[in-house]
Amino acid sequence: MLANFRQLLRYRPLVLSLVSRELSARYRGSVLGFFWSFVNPLLLLLIYTFVFTAVLPGARGSGLEPFSVFMFCGILPWTWFSSSLLESSTVLVSGGNLIKKVLFPAEVLPIVSVLAGLVHFCFGLPILAAFLVYYRVPLVPSDLLWLPLIVLIQLVLTTGIALIVSALTVHFRDVRDLLANLLTFWFFATPIIYPLSQAPPRLQFALGLNPFTHLAVSYQEVLFRAGPFTAWPRLLAVGGASLVVCWVGYWVFDRLRDTLAEGI
Repeated sequence: MLANFRQLLRYRPLVLSLVSRELSARYRGSVLGFFWSFVNPLLLLLIYTFVFTAVLPGARGSGLEPFSVFMFCGILPWTWFSSSLLESSTVLVSGGNLIKKVLFPAEVLPIVSVLAGLVHFCFGLPILAAFLVYYRVPLVPSDLLWLPLIVLIQLVLTTGIALIVSALTVHFRDVRDLLANLLTFWFFATPIIYPLSQAPPRLQFALGLNPFTHLAVSYQEVLFRAGPFTAWPRLLAVGGASLVVCWVGYWVFDRLRDTLAEGI
């Protein structure tokens, strides 16, 4: 497995090329092209602003104004996480012609899905930053230094799960449907549309077992709440767990590697 992982590092130009192709193919034939990468998060933020300002003004948490921006701090990374996993669940099946080539590293395909999602996440950050400036949300510059680490931990965690999901879906096509329902539950089990402090005390421990809870809270503290970054111990714990998940994901993928071409 270590030999395959070291060999994977040599395919960095291939990964970058496939990420570029994935991004180009997604908007091929559209009038706005890559501009949609900025329009989509902007429209999403405007929708939430309308809903929680005009339709459900009483559903906002206290001390979390503007609530739509608070939600967007969690929804933006969640969109990267969930879309990457859903795309990874079918990427090997749709890329079967590449998998059957002897020298092609199959694990590149789910990694490309995750990295493409990261690019869209980065495109959404300027939109979030513009609204933070517009609403004059105070930020702590020292806290912003944690942002690259939070993104890196999410990248490692998402890659590990994507490797497992992509390999299992080749043999069990029900995984994608199960994953779609699991992600719906996972979304509501993560403090994104509500602050963690508003969850009942008996459920806060259960929510704490969810690794994305600590990622979401870290994004919220760094990008929205002014004050010391208090979530860093739990964030580092999730970082260690993410490394384990990534290692297990690559191990599972490596064990199933020889059966992928037959399953497709």
